[in-house]
Amino acid sequence: MIQEEFNFYKPCKLLQPYVRYYWVFKSNQRLNTLTFPIGCPQIIFHKQAPLYIPELNRIQDRLTISGQVNFSSHLYADENIEMVVVVFQPHAMSTFLNVPTSLFYNQEVSGYDIESTNLNELAARIFDCEDNNRCINHIEEWLLSQIADTLSDATYKTKRITAAVKQICIAPATPVAELSSIACLSKKQFERLFNSLVGINPKEYTRIVRFQKALEQMQHQSGEINQAQIAYASGYADQSHFIREFKKFSGYTPTSLLKVSNPYSDLFTSPV
Repeated sequence: MIQEEFNFYKPCKLLQPYVRYYWVFKSNQRLNTLTFPIGCPQIIFHKQAPLYIPELNRIQDRLTISGQVNFSSHLYADENIEMVVVVFQPHAMSTFLNVPTSLFYNQEVSGYDIESTNLNELAARIFDCEDNNRCINHIEEWLLSQIADTLSDATYKTKRITAAVKQICIAPATPVAELSSIACLSKKQFERLFNSLVGINPKEYTRIVRFQKALEQMQHQSGEINQAQIAYASGYADQSHFIREFKKFSGYTPTSLLKVSNPYSDLFTSPV
């Protein structure tokens, strides 16, 4: 019998500035799906078969750190899947890993490669635990313990970048000079810190946010979409700019995507 199960979990209040949500996916059928840049880094625990990503010619490790990406990719699995995933706020993952998020740009990196004893111990607990609700508890306990060690040092930095990320999400067309002013940093300092925490440069991240905003607009429209309206609402210069960028990040034009899937914005939709 074919079975699939998707569950989302909300982080505790203290972790909500750092973690968007957790999700667990279980399936006993073959997986072949297309995924887009979502603007949020992730840590993935594969309790069964890992995923193959042909665009990178890479099979994810049992413990995988997935950084910011600027391309669409396919996910394949031929065996049973059971995965537990932490989806971080755009700027927050480095707070817990103590390494720049930029190291994971356009990559699927084995979590064991960063040689974190604490993370390795967490992975061992996850893989030994059959109850996924308890797995989420293990993850939260680990995140809270990491925050206690790093929060005082990281708070002033993350607050600066948090303000800039929020502005980008509100108005993606905001110039980098204005974003650096919001962060109270010089342009060069801002770009360096943004890249370290978010894992991608501000201009490239803005492009992903615009794309996700367009997906959100399409997600809530029924019938034929108004491309000029979506372009304006998402911060694109014009309709041709919108179509060109949309195809870059999804592999489809806006109208052709509607023929193969239902648009969904991971960045602007809260499942919990």
